Amino acid sequence: MGPNGSGYKVLVIDDSNTIRRSAEIFLKQGGHEVLLAEDGFDALSKVNDHKPHLIFCDILMPRLDGYQTCAIIKRNAHFSNVPVVMLSSKDGVFDKARGRMVGSQDYLTKPFTKDQLLQAVQQFGTVQQEVQ
Repeated sequence: MGPNGSGYKVLVIDDSNTIRRSAEIFLKQGGHEVLLAEDGFDALSKVNDHKPHLIFCDILMPRLDGYQTCAIIKRNAHFSNVPVVMLSSKDGVFDKARGRMVGSQDYLTKPFTKDQLLQAVQQFGTVQQEVQ
């Protein structure tokens, strides 16, 4: 559970409305607070304003892709400890390695299930809690 005894504050960054909506539904069913962003620029202001415990970030997005978005978040000392899980429709070794290079904790292949999403929140939300 999150620091206040309830769920975690989770930011989902994806340019697909369908993915954002399903992630929001799954996460809310799991008792988490959900923030949504449709691209990297939108996400950066939300990270700053809302300080999420965990971020799911799509790789292929217009303007600022997931790797760039993750790298910018990780370079900021205030947010460098926030776990980032990359989302991609490709299950490629190269994508996973590149995600790790920019500081992501893990990688979920789309379409993900409710269980996969909630399991990632459980696994990585606690990391953030221990750091604070």
